[in-house]
Amino acid sequence: MSKTTWNLDPSHSEVAFKVKHMMITNVSGSLTDFSVSASTEGDDFSNSDVTFTAKSASMTTGAEQRDAHLQSAEFFDVEKFPNITFKATKLEKIDNENHKIHGDLTIKDVTKNVTFDAEYGGIQKDPWGNIKTGFSVSGKINRKDFGLNWNAALETGGVMVSDDVRIAAEIQLVKA
Repeated sequence: MSKTTWNLDPSHSEVAFKVKHMMITNVSGSLTDFSVSASTEGDDFSNSDVTFTAKSASMTTGAEQRDAHLQSAEFFDVEKFPNITFKATKLEKIDNENHKIHGDLTIKDVTKNVTFDAEYGGIQKDPWGNIKTGFSVSGKINRKDFGLNWNAALETGGVMVSDDVRIAAEIQLVKA
């Protein structure tokens, strides 16, 4: 069977993150410049080759000063490390809808194997004849695993920024 290529439908996809701030509320942000591609055997994603790349400078939280801090050497150092990448190594089917995506996530110069939950939405043909598929992806990483160590102690105890970063993505792909 020949390989099928799937490319990102950027107008129907998003990548968001949340981090606990001052241990009392969450700060949300997103990556606005990213790509996803998959190569499959027909429409079977179980042995697919999936790659994700995001421009680290496209990270936005809605606060210009915070975004500049995130782009600085204290966090993502976007001048030196312009991309965040993920390459899937295994797609584990739990049931028809639920999967685990295992793969190598690279932030800055650190690569770690991580696992995300993925809900498979199925395959549909849109009104213009395009074949599309979708996944809702979620998970959590520890930012310190990737050298994102900046923090500040709070006067009342605790820290300014939690170590855990929750990630949620809606990914729609279109068959090439």
